[in-house]
Amino acid sequence: MLIDDQESQLVLVDYQMQLMPAIFESESVIRNAKNLAQAAHWMDIPVWGTEQHPEKWGSLSGEVRQFCRSVLPKMCFSACAEGLMDLLKPTVRNPPTGNARSLPKHLQKRSEPETLRQTIILGGVEAHLCLLQTALDLIDQEFDVYIVTDACSSMTERNRDAAFDRLAGMGAELVTTEMVLYEWMRSAESEAFSEIEALMR
Repeated sequence: MLIDDQESQLVLVDYQMQLMPAIFESESVIRNAKNLAQAAHWMDIPVWGTEQHPEKWGSLSGEVRQFCRSVLPKMCFSACAEGLMDLLKPTVRNPPTGNARSLPKHLQKRSEPETLRQTIILGGVEAHLCLLQTALDLIDQEFDVYIVTDACSSMTERNRDAAFDRLAGMGAELVTTEMVLYEWMRSAESEAFSEIEALMR
């Protein structure tokens, strides 16, 4: 099954300023996270960020923060334990204003929640800690979870790879940045194609 942009939300876990220098292959990891966030912004896909113990590890990198609708500070390793689920749930649209209110109630447009975007595209650090625990909680909540392997890492390659093995065994799909972006677009006729193609060069 291809990843559908209309069903997707992007969650970027703990790409923090004081943590990233210690992360294995940090430069390519943060670059891929930024590319995902930029493309999601162009395609109107919600982007959420998290920060683990920001007083210790600093704030989310500005390269990804600028595209986030909200950034969730947390102390628990799983972001789901500290409010991520509330961000992922659809919001209720505001009721109509102006002349619409003067219409009889049966003709007024009712406020309805947006459709739940059930596909979570997940990248972050550390892969075997905060990313893994967040992903497993999302799977427990019956979201379809895709782990962007080249936008994830840990301080050691061994911990990163162990996380990928466990996540795959628990039902997460392992993908790459390019796989996600080109599945979101589906066609060279996508409005975002030229910008995203240039981004990936």
